[in-house]
Amino acid sequence: MRANDRTLYNIASLTKPLTAEVILRLASQKKLSIDEPMDSAWIDPDVAGDPRHKLLTARLVLSHRTGLPNWRAASGLKFAHDPGGAWEYSGEGFQYVARFTEHKMNQSLDVLAQKYVFGPLGMKDSAYVGQPWFKGRIAVPTDASGKTLVPSIARQANAADLVYTTPRDYAAFMIGVLRDKGLTKSIAAERSQSRVSMMDIACQSAKASSCPKLVGFGLGWQVLLFEQENILMHTGKDEGVFTFVYLNKTTQDGVVVFTNSDNGYKIVLPILDRSGTSREFLAFLRGQLD
Repeated sequence: MRANDRTLYNIASLTKPLTAEVILRLASQKKLSIDEPMDSAWIDPDVAGDPRHKLLTARLVLSHRTGLPNWRAASGLKFAHDPGGAWEYSGEGFQYVARFTEHKMNQSLDVLAQKYVFGPLGMKDSAYVGQPWFKGRIAVPTDASGKTLVPSIARQANAADLVYTTPRDYAAFMIGVLRDKGLTKSIAAERSQSRVSMMDIACQSAKASSCPKLVGFGLGWQVLLFEQENILMHTGKDEGVFTFVYLNKTTQDGVVVFTNSDNGYKIVLPILDRSGTSREFLAFLRGQLD
C-alpha cells in the first residue's frame, strides 16, 4: 500500500515532545507546577523506599535528569544516579510524570493530550492508544532487510513511545511549538533553553569540530545553539521505525521525517540537504555519524 497523507506512523520517541507539551500547557494554566515534588500525587512503588523519589519533578523529567534508567529492569525500577545530576535519557522518567499528571488531574494521559494539545491544534489523526480508525492506515514497520514486522499498538498510553499520527498532524504540532501556542511567555522561553549540557556526549574527539557552541536538553527537546540559530530536535527509534524532526526557532521553519524502516535514518540527511536546512546544522548531524 502506498503512503498518503492519511497514513499513520508509530513515531516512537517523538511521543516525548508531545507529552512534554501536555505538561507545559497544564503548567501554563497553573494546573500543576513543573517544579513541585511529584510525590504529592504519585510515588512509583519500586522506588517508594528510596528517599530520592522526593526530589523528582516534571522539570527533571522533561530534561532527562531524573537519574532513572531508560526502562526498568525485570527486577524493578531503581535510580541509576541522583536526580538533578547528569543527563541520562529516560523513558521511565516520562512514564513517571505521566502517572503524576494523571493522578493530579484525575484524567488519563490520552484524554489530557486530546484536551490540551490534539484538539486545540486540530490534530485529528493522532492517538496514544489504539483506535478503530487505525485499521488499514498504519505504515507497517520493516527491518533492515525489508521484512515486514507486526506493528506495536499501545492499549494504555505510553508517555515515551507508540503515539500514532500523520506527518501533517505532527507538523501542526511543530508549528504550535514554533509559535509558542498555549504557553505563557516564561514557560515558552524555558522550553528552548538548555537545562543540562550534552557536550561531553555529543562533542568528543573528532565530533567537536562540527559542534555548535551548545548541545543540551531543554524541556522535552534537544537544544542546539549555533552562532546565529537556535534549533530544537528529536529522534525516534523502535523496531522497524525511524523518525526525525527539527525546528529552527530563529528562521521559524522545520522538517518532519517519518519512516517505517530500520533503514529510515539513511534518508534524513538527503532530505535535509534538499530542504534548505542550515549548513551548520547539517555539518553537526554528519559529524555525529562519523
